[in-house]
Amino acid sequence: MDERRARKDIGDFFRKLNSQVGKPFPYLWVPEWHPKGHGLHLHFAVGQYIRRTAIDDAWGKGFVHIKLLGQVPIGKGSLAESRHAANYLGKYLGKAFEDNREFNLRRFDSARGFAPESEVIVGASLDVVLADASSRMGTMPSYVWRSINQDGWIGPNAVWMSWDR
Repeated sequence: MDERRARKDIGDFFRKLNSQVGKPFPYLWVPEWHPKGHGLHLHFAVGQYIRRTAIDDAWGKGFVHIKLLGQVPIGKGSLAESRHAANYLGKYLGKAFEDNREFNLRRFDSARGFAPESEVIVGASLDVVLADASSRMGTMPSYVWRSINQDGWIGPNAVWMSWDR
């Protein structure tokens, strides 16, 4: 499956699933190239229970694996649950950087109207930006990827950070 086809298929999937659920719902998805070259996998997270049969019917293209993202402390609310799901999906975003694959497209997507908010952090150096971001997140990042450490990187200097929360 190529990445453009995957995006069409996942768009069709979520349109069908929204229709089965009966209303739009928040979701976030990321592609992952299988490390042994078996093609593209699509990982997604939703913030509500959806019947397995609805997911199977909406996808209709083969194997579906569902995993409950547990270990969220009870009573922590939707922000903690969202951060837990983002952490799960973030590891797949990080893999895309590690294997130096050129996606040429966004590395994730979300439901229309439910996109994550972005925050711009400007600083005189990467250390200043890292300190500000870490302060906002309440801890240092668990993973930092830098384009300057990548052989053959073409493009502006880029940094990717993720936090385990």
